[in-house]
Amino acid sequence: MFHVILFNPQIPPNTGNIIRLCANTGASLHLVHPLGFALDAKSCRRAGLDYHDLASVMQHDSLDDCLAVLQPNRLFAVTKFAAQRYDRPRYASGDAFLFGAETTGLPAEIHASFADEAKIGLPMSGGNRSLNLANAVSVVLYEAWRQCGFDGMVDPMSDNEFS
Repeated sequence: MFHVILFNPQIPPNTGNIIRLCANTGASLHLVHPLGFALDAKSCRRAGLDYHDLASVMQHDSLDDCLAVLQPNRLFAVTKFAAQRYDRPRYASGDAFLFGAETTGLPAEIHASFADEAKIGLPMSGGNRSLNLANAVSVVLYEAWRQCGFDGMVDPMSDNEFS
C-alpha cells in the first residue's frame, strides 16, 4: 500500500525495526545504498533484520534508481526542516515516504529537489534533535494507513478484518 524509502540507513537495529513495521503494515521497504551495515544472513540475524522474509525489502544503488523502479504516486520527504506537519496531507495508497540517514538526515540537494508541500515533519518539544528513525517511520506510516481506513488490517484475535 505504501512505500518506505531509507536513504543510506546506518544503524542495523533501526532498519530491523522498520522491516518488522513494514511486514506488519503491508508497506514495502526500499534501502538506498550505501548502507551502514551488511545484509548477509548472519549479520541480519545478529542485528534483528531477520524479518526481511516477511516484508517486501528492495535495495537500490541510488535514490534515482529507487524512484525509477518504484515510480510512486507521490513522494514525501520526512524532514525536521518541513513547513507542514505529517498529518496535514491526505495520503493515498501508492504514496512513498523518504527518510534520511540517522546521523545526517537527507542531503541538502535532495531537500532542494522537493516542493514545500512534499516535505513533512513530526512535531517535537523544543531543544530536541530528532526522533529515532524507526519511531519516526512508525508515526508517519500509521498516520497514512489510518487515513486509508487501515485497509487490509486483520484482527489478530480472530483473523478477521476489522470493520
